[in-house]
Amino acid sequence: MTTVRVRGIYATAVTQLIDENGLEVVQASEPIQERFDADFSVAPADVAIETTRDRQGVAVSGAPEAVDTVATELESVAIDTFLWDDDAPRGAVFDAEVVETTGRGAVVDLGDGLRGYLKYDDVDGYVDQGDRYRVQVQEPTPPWDDDRPLVTPTLEVQAGLLTLSKGRSGVSAAVDGERGTELVGMTDLLSVDAPQGWGLRWRHAATDADLEAMTNALEQVADRARDLEDALADAPDEAGEPRRLVAPEATAWLWFGRESRFALDDARRTVETTMPGHHRTKAADRAASAAVDFAEAVCGDRWSPGDDDAMADDDREAFPFATVARQFGPLKGDRLALGHGKPDGRLLTLGTGDVTAWEPDGTVTLERRMRGGGTYDALDVPKEEGDVAVTKLREGRWWYPTTYRDADGNAKGTYVNVCTPLELFPDCARYVDLHVDVIRRSDGTVAVVDEDELAAAVSKGHVSEAVAEKARGVATAVERALSK
Repeated sequence: MTTVRVRGIYATAVTQLIDENGLEVVQASEPIQERFDADFSVAPADVAIETTRDRQGVAVSGAPEAVDTVATELESVAIDTFLWDDDAPRGAVFDAEVVETTGRGAVVDLGDGLRGYLKYDDVDGYVDQGDRYRVQVQEPTPPWDDDRPLVTPTLEVQAGLLTLSKGRSGVSAAVDGERGTELVGMTDLLSVDAPQGWGLRWRHAATDADLEAMTNALEQVADRARDLEDALADAPDEAGEPRRLVAPEATAWLWFGRESRFALDDARRTVETTMPGHHRTKAADRAASAAVDFAEAVCGDRWSPGDDDAMADDDREAFPFATVARQFGPLKGDRLALGHGKPDGRLLTLGTGDVTAWEPDGTVTLERRMRGGGTYDALDVPKEEGDVAVTKLREGRWWYPTTYRDADGNAKGTYVNVCTPLELFPDCARYVDLHVDVIRRSDGTVAVVDEDELAAAVSKGHVSEAVAEKARGVATAVERALSK
């Protein structure tokens, strides 16, 4: 059975979904153990699931087949869940060349258009442009993030309970005090030794492990370390041209849209008190986590597990947008960016504007001053200095319109973007663009555009047929409304 370690704001919901699909959660945190009232094994994990730093989704890393199994299950959470494989997964080894030096580290070329980030503190000696290193990916980054994957010149193999590091020696523990000393001492009692030339460090999760679990974990990681050495045996001792040498693990990224977050609420509510919009609110702002926990503690009877009335409510309608926005934003006078996600995983920012109007129903008006030069997509009218773009955004809608006006207030056309359901976070409106759009020109003519781009995205596997069908339906409905 595939074993999975889960951490982050989606942990309870994901644990419930994994359990429903016959997978085994191991190394569970104390809150998860309490919520499920179950004994979770402290066994090695085939896969690690961790919430991304921006809380927009999760990373799934581990054994390739196991990652594929787990990621495929999670991709079915809701219609606006997107899945992407990483070309620079955790544990992958590259020959890299420094192409740029910055304040605290260097940008390195990994080959095939990939870039990584190497900290100076991880390297012996001076780092200069053109230097080459053999590096390993320690922290991959999601495709929608501007950061580059963190790479180091030290080879490591990890599996939740421990880490083996090439070129180091001895045994240590990432645990202070008596328990850390105990873990180090217990290592001598294990029937398995770390491979020669690899240092062993027990991680905090090992504090709950018995001798059998520690033995199994060390045996598994030692085998993986030897496999990595074998895979690199034919590589030259010195780093060469930038390229990937080996990728013993896989990393997949799942981005959760608004529908996905409410589906995860449903899963979480089967085991724990969960307010409408639990994950939507926590994803908006780190400071919101404590507020959500407080609300659920005070009003827990309203959203308790197994409450038929609560389960019957439509969370999407019950989500307290006005309350959340008043506390965290966006409100009138705030600055808001348009986080324009692409189906291939990239994130573009279509400028930042002023919130000029705000309604409790989740409607926000955004105004942006445009620079001159070029033309507006599909409208075929020039961008001129002094133009204003007025965008109407409503939480949960599959579309939003932007009307372009000149300096005198005359309309130059309207562009309606079809996208996954909008989420209005404190500083960014977030969605994934679905390519197909609807335009209304200044003469009143209306047209659906970029249907070929949507078809191409479907053929590439970036957009599911279900999402494409929804997008086409939305575009048709908007076209009909604009033509009246």
